[in-house]
Amino acid sequence: MTDEPPLRRRPTEELQGNAPQHPPSAQPQPAGDGVDPTDGGPVPLTAPRDGTPDPVATPAGLAEVVARFAAGTGPVALDAERASGYRYSQRAYLVQLRRAGAGTALIDPLPLPDLSTLDAVIGEAEWVLHAASQDLPCLAEVGLRPRRLFDTELAARLAGFERVGLAALTEQLLGFTLEKHHSAADWSSRPLPESWLTYAALDVELLTDLRDALDAELARQGKSAWAAEEFAALVRTGARPPRVRAEPWRRTSGIHRVRGARAQARVRSMWYARDQIAARRDAAPGRVLPDSAIIAAAELDPKDEKTLLTLPGFGGRSVRRLARTWLAALDDARQLPDDALPVTPAVEGPPPPHRWAERDPVAAGRLARCRDVVVRIASKHNLPPENLITPDSVRRLAWTPPEEITEDAVAETLRGFNAREWQIALLTPHLTPALNPDPPAPALP
Repeated sequence: MTDEPPLRRRPTEELQGNAPQHPPSAQPQPAGDGVDPTDGGPVPLTAPRDGTPDPVATPAGLAEVVARFAAGTGPVALDAERASGYRYSQRAYLVQLRRAGAGTALIDPLPLPDLSTLDAVIGEAEWVLHAASQDLPCLAEVGLRPRRLFDTELAARLAGFERVGLAALTEQLLGFTLEKHHSAADWSSRPLPESWLTYAALDVELLTDLRDALDAELARQGKSAWAAEEFAALVRTGARPPRVRAEPWRRTSGIHRVRGARAQARVRSMWYARDQIAARRDAAPGRVLPDSAIIAAAELDPKDEKTLLTLPGFGGRSVRRLARTWLAALDDARQLPDDALPVTPAVEGPPPPHRWAERDPVAAGRLARCRDVVVRIASKHNLPPENLITPDSVRRLAWTPPEEITEDAVAETLRGFNAREWQIALLTPHLTPALNPDPPAPALP
């Protein structure tokens, strides 16, 4: 727990006292709402308790932060701001930290791209992040890699909270409201406005207090060990960059409207032309040319600039300046031999579930039974089903079950899907009979 006194927190005992009193067999629920009913509701949090710090942008400033955080105690709250929707890269454009005894630091990673000296003094502490999987890759790029962490969003999911955003949880558990006006801002712009810096500092202001409240709630529900497994898995895999898709152009919005291999080749050619420009400019691809424009050009296949510029999405000045680039991409697709046109990729894994009944009725029955098991167990333990097991894992298990359907074989299959041991323990006794051709109705204890 943090050594820093909270701004205002209802004691855990009070939270528990306001929670519904469930018998041991009843479904656990999150404890009380964290808002004192005598004070008129939650309190807006508009400024950090120590003021908004200036961004650190020099080696000397970083050295001072390193010394402060080395002398601090307890967990380290971290957050990172990216410029999704504005930039091609998913790098961090601001890193925020807070620790008891060290205060809050805002670090500009543009002039300071290597924060390994900071990692050396905080790496062994527990890191507290909200939705850690979103920030761990960009933190790793600047040399920050946790050895232990606590993810407040994931903890809230495991505890059964319906609203798991940072602002919602801070209000419900701590009694403060956080404004989220700048969550989608262009954090790559410089200088950053004071209001943005205040917003960024507030994102870590109460994160450790929120961690303590959620940790107590998980303990109350008997889910602390589950959370520990989930957090350990995030430490192992969370910093990995997203998997590169073999044919990313196939995710162009609206591509389902494009008929024929030649038209799909036009989508592919324009997608890669746009991607090269976006990467060179470090601009979000949609700001170079929207998906809707790619689809419109692929459908019509314009041969000249005048026709191209009449299409939806080609009206902007920067887009018009690249008209020859777009026409060249279309011409490249036009010149392709037939054997170089896109082919429908082989489906990896099970087919779409709506086709199961026709292709394999027995597998469709297994899927229905397995889904029912997952929903009932998740409901019993007050969990979102997707946090108990991924939908893809359920489909793969039902489509290709182990040759010998035993609890050991099912458990080993789930491990192959990267399921955690707590998930395997809950699911295996009930998924095993559900996979049999004529199973008895699985009964939950």
